[in-house]
Amino acid sequence: MWQPAARYPDPAVEVLDPRFAPYVLFNAAIERLATGFRWAEGPVWFGDQRALLWSDIPNDRVMRWDEATGATSVFRQPSRFANGHTRDRQGRLLSCEHGARRVTRTEYDGRITVILDRFDGKPLNSPNDIVVKSDDSIWFTDPPFGILSHHEGGKAVPELPTNIYRVDGQTGEATVVAGDVLRPNGLCFSPDERRLYVVESGAVPRRIRVFDLSDDGRQLRNDRVFVQCEADNAPDGFRCDVDGNLWAGWGTGEGRDGVRVFAPDATPIGHIALPERCANLCFGGVARNRLFMAASQSLYALYVNTQGTPGG
Repeated sequence: MWQPAARYPDPAVEVLDPRFAPYVLFNAAIERLATGFRWAEGPVWFGDQRALLWSDIPNDRVMRWDEATGATSVFRQPSRFANGHTRDRQGRLLSCEHGARRVTRTEYDGRITVILDRFDGKPLNSPNDIVVKSDDSIWFTDPPFGILSHHEGGKAVPELPTNIYRVDGQTGEATVVAGDVLRPNGLCFSPDERRLYVVESGAVPRRIRVFDLSDDGRQLRNDRVFVQCEADNAPDGFRCDVDGNLWAGWGTGEGRDGVRVFAPDATPIGHIALPERCANLCFGGVARNRLFMAASQSLYALYVNTQGTPGG
């Protein structure tokens, strides 16, 4: 049974390296904002609404938490088993849908526009996580998790490799930017957009890979391992802060579940312990200094002394 910290600083926020200490607020503790979900994923902050959206994938719904009232409600159901979300540079919601095997955009009037559902004439696997670059291009991963069973979508046979795609923001043309990442999962750009980090969930044990972007920002190169995980340590979704630190959803198992923070040189510098595996996270709040963590059956939050990268 989860209980909030009884004192400050919260002992669940652990400094592994002195570089993490400046990001810890002595009078901020982990809060559980909502619970009762089956698999919480894909949080995205809407500052203009003072609200957070996130997916409850097996329940086929997108949830909404209101900052002003603390109320939790259903934003969309059915959601076509939506997983990862982000906002484009015009503020519209982008969603990865396992059930429909597509990436969509929610327009200002509520209409749904399909960004991509097929490549080379074949259906996508199950788009998982998604980010938007400052040139309006959309980047997303396409592992098979949503078609492996009927729990998070519909069971089907994959017809495409587990690619990472880029959709051009002006032409809508889709290209494969990486085709050799085994079951790519979470992804995010560094603050300067010169690096793309990707979780390789199909590697055993899992690992985080990092790519440099080409000079025109349209292709990936110089692929290398950023973090080689130990057995039973599983990164999932993540985001960067303005200093280039990587805040990664983490698990699995007691003492490992939560968020692991890595410096730009890949050193683990901090850990935020949660009683549940954290699948994904984002920064939000008025100053982008509140870390929202979608963790299994619950949604948690923690104020930190840094800010999330704009657009992340």
